[in-house]
Amino acid sequence: MGDVRQRNEAAVVIGGGVIGLTTAVVLAERGMAVRLWSPQEPGETTSAVAGGLIWPYRIEPQARALDWAVRSFRHFSWLAEQPGLTGVRLVRGSMPDSSPPPEWAALTGTPPRAPLVDMRTYLPYLVGRFEAAGGRWERRAARSLAQAAAVAPVVVNCSGLGARELVPDPSVRAVRGQILVVENPGVEEWYVAASSGADETTYLLPQPYGVVLGGTAQDGAEEREPDPATAEAIVRRCAAVDPRLADAKVLEHRVGLRPFRPSVRLEAQRLPDGRGGEALCVHNYGHGGAGVTVSWGCAVDAARLVGPATGE
Repeated sequence: MGDVRQRNEAAVVIGGGVIGLTTAVVLAERGMAVRLWSPQEPGETTSAVAGGLIWPYRIEPQARALDWAVRSFRHFSWLAEQPGLTGVRLVRGSMPDSSPPPEWAALTGTPPRAPLVDMRTYLPYLVGRFEAAGGRWERRAARSLAQAAAVAPVVVNCSGLGARELVPDPSVRAVRGQILVVENPGVEEWYVAASSGADETTYLLPQPYGVVLGGTAQDGAEEREPDPATAEAIVRRCAAVDPRLADAKVLEHRVGLRPFRPSVRLEAQRLPDGRGGEALCVHNYGHGGAGVTVSWGCAVDAARLVGPATGE
């Protein structure tokens, strides 16, 4: 690649999780020359651990999050028309301890029917869509925002938990989620009870590869190894909902650290580019447990902040 700074439409997106990938797709499909930097393969990110239910969860501010989620819901519904390609299906389920806002209830119906995303299929789909639009994925860690600003006139910071050091932003903290995958004994609908406890949730999410059982929401915890006692407690809670799960064969344990912030940071600022000029930096991070759910709405808003280069 030549000197991308000579092209006004060039951008570097930092972060290879669902927020970074989706934002990169939107920018690339609007005609920008986009490079995506990530120190991890998409399957190694926190997004790969996500259960995949499209529903606003542990994200602030609620009003903006609902708007992002509603707009994302429409895109996921479109993606569900090709479930084998995208990994997105529309699935019935129940959330007995929650009354969704009217805007969300109107989308999901009664009983609710919501997109359920198989992240093992969906993340590679996003990579393929990004590359088909001319995007360039690079396994590369950003040492600083200034490093990216020296490469391209537009930087989009989707670094998630990494924003603590990269920005730096001490308001970003981890919320640890532990789940497990078991063989499916016949579960066809999802179930979520978010009020199991201060740091617990109970959910059953049927995926093509098994049933995802969850979970935890441990604020400030950063242990990445699964805890056996926690896994046993998750199975007990889920088996109380569906007794068939009590003896289901365990296929996998997973742990992910959700990048929570008191409010999502989606805003623009100017950065020195190291050459006496400035680069535009758009921040898009801090989505907590709802990164997949709000990904398309946030990506479109981030593209709008990028401005004229995307045709907005």
